[in-house]
Amino acid sequence: MSLKDVLFADLKTAMKEKDTVRKDTVQLIRSGILQIEKDKKVELDEEGIIDVISKQLKSRRDSLPDYEKSGRQDLIEKLNKEIEILLSYLPEQLSEEEIQAIVVEAVAESGAATMKDMGKVMAIVTPKVKGRADNKIVGNFVKKMLQGK
Repeated sequence: MSLKDVLFADLKTAMKEKDTVRKDTVQLIRSGILQIEKDKKVELDEEGIIDVISKQLKSRRDSLPDYEKSGRQDLIEKLNKEIEILLSYLPEQLSEEEIQAIVVEAVAESGAATMKDMGKVMAIVTPKVKGRADNKIVGNFVKKMLQGK
């Protein structure tokens, strides 16, 4: 069963169960997929769908601190549930140790020595962690590695 089929089935289930948060989240994913497919006149494969979900996940994670500052507990709970739903459609996320190992390997492979080489390292790391790790976390590990040299 493709990810598109899973999303459609989950949408129907959420509608039957009157789970509005899941329904809205799945509809946002599906509309993001449809928008890209119409704009680029292509049919997204699994990797493209994962990119759409990853972008929506990043968007939610970026807005979480704003909600926390405003003290809107109701919105924070809803956002956390949306994040949980989005994560359920992504491949299993890498642990910090796994990310760190990939970064160490990439730094050695690229011969990076200073912060100026961060782009080289990220170019190697990004395809390996795509959809399985937050680039902000990966970037922080790369910075620590390069500043420590």
